[in-house]
Amino acid sequence: QVQLVESGGGLVQAGGSLRLSCAASGRTFSTYAMAWFRQAPGQEREFVAAISGGGRTTYYANSVKGRFTISRDNAKNTVYLQMNSLKPEDTARYYCAADFNVLKVVRGDSGSWGQGTQVTVSS
Repeated sequence: QVQLVESGGGLVQAGGSLRLSCAASGRTFSTYAMAWFRQAPGQEREFVAAISGGGRTTYYANSVKGRFTISRDNAKNTVYLQMNSLKPEDTARYYCAADFNVLKVVRGDSGSWGQGTQVTVSS
């Protein structure tokens, strides 16, 4: 498993932007597919975006497509989530996940998860 630490969350007004980061431990980061999930209070965890190990393939939930961008820097062992045009319904705790298998990471079956970072969007 890989250790994951998220950062970059905070309070932002609707229409604003935030960039989340997820730093991973280990020397095999490029072999992991990475994903972002989110969970609001009282709701189930929701897939947001994923990226393949090499960064060539990305996946997005329909609710964030066109507003969020996932990217990674394998030299820095870090994956990012750029969030633009934020809406109050984007308020949630955002989690980073990693797995060798991209299908597992998209399904949320990853073996490695971070502790999350809180994003709050005010109206």
